[in-house]
Amino acid sequence: MNLSQLELLRIMQESDFNLSKAAEKMHIVQSAVSRQLQMLERELGSPLFERRGKKLLGMTPLGARIMEEVAVIHCAKKNIQTLALDFLDCNQGVLHIATTHTQAKYFLPVPIHRFKEKYPGVKIYMVQASPEQLIDQLHSRKADIAICTEKVDEDANLVVKNCYEWGHAAIMPKGHPLCEGEITLARLASYPILTYNLGFTGRSNIENAFNNVGLSIDITLAATDTDVIKTYVRWGMGVGLIASMAFEPLAETDLVIRDLSHLISRSVTKVAYLKNHYLPQYSQHFIDGLLLAAQEMQA
Repeated sequence: MNLSQLELLRIMQESDFNLSKAAEKMHIVQSAVSRQLQMLERELGSPLFERRGKKLLGMTPLGARIMEEVAVIHCAKKNIQTLALDFLDCNQGVLHIATTHTQAKYFLPVPIHRFKEKYPGVKIYMVQASPEQLIDQLHSRKADIAICTEKVDEDANLVVKNCYEWGHAAIMPKGHPLCEGEITLARLASYPILTYNLGFTGRSNIENAFNNVGLSIDITLAATDTDVIKTYVRWGMGVGLIASMAFEPLAETDLVIRDLSHLISRSVTKVAYLKNHYLPQYSQHFIDGLLLAAQEMQA
């Protein structure tokens, strides 16, 4: 048994057990892939793959258990490579951030600007996706850090740190009936609602607030992007329920904002990363910078 054979097992799993795809990724011929797998199975004394003829269908129970150990070995390998690069030059590298549109536009500019002043040689790649996709990005090592509100605290394999609290607000065009008077959930529920997709930007807190008092809401449009919600509010399609930090009063003078923090539970944005993933010094500094920016924003 050698590391190349264990790496081949991982590549086979990533390639949906397709021998030709695995051979291409490993830069070897398909017959060499088959030979290495057969040699490993002979050494272990048991099949690792379920087969139908020559086609591999998946892992046997032993194979699945071995893959858990292979994942640990692969993680250690990546950590060793990152640790060595960090030791040689901590001002060079790539920081992959997975986040949502709201965090990318309204929270991250300040900490990223400060980070680039200290680490100009580190490149930043940002992926915007749903919270579930952000977690997948971490596990597949396509992202080093995830920043979002939903889902990350449900994954036991992640280190999760609370970043900052925020609340929701209602927005409507000037002259709308909700611009005046006390704003209540009952009044809001009497209008079409435009808000975030399920799983995004505290949508669960919005629905819970109305459900808890026995009210249903007519969500006529849902989007991941606050700017999209604002656009259709301007077209008179309904009342927008957005993250209050996503409203820019100097630029959006045609809209009125009403605070809903007394009606809808506040949400918490979190930063998360894999427990066994070695973070270079610059990544650790970036997380510290996020937490500092959050403290300043809420001061």
